[in-house]
Amino acid sequence: MKKYLLSTMIAATVLLFAACNSGGSKSNAGTAQTETKASAGTEHHDEHAVLEVQGLCEMCKGKIEAAAKSVEGVSVAVWDLDKKEIHLHFNPQQTNIDAISKAIAGVGYDTGRDKAEQATYDALPACCKYRG
Repeated sequence: MKKYLLSTMIAATVLLFAACNSGGSKSNAGTAQTETKASAGTEHHDEHAVLEVQGLCEMCKGKIEAAAKSVEGVSVAVWDLDKKEIHLHFNPQQTNIDAISKAIAGVGYDTGRDKAEQATYDALPACCKYRG
């Protein structure tokens, strides 16, 4: 039983370490870019935006994307680890880039528009800390 428990703990640690170290360390100093696209045959217009978001690993990716998707009106949120930017599709009648940026900063990740509070950043796992 002890061997099984120890093996499970080692496997979990290896997976966590791999997730935290799977990304590069390139930086991109871009800001949000938006474009509006009409959905075919509907009155609904989706807006596409690209926003700079700091982070280091796959764990960051999951938290950043989840924070963006938690904002009502966001239909797509995909963070690019290498470029340090998130691609968003959202309904501008329900939300805007500022609200999405604030939601991401609220979970500890600096964006091109908002800086995460120090206490929230400090609570991130060690592998997610990108500030020098």
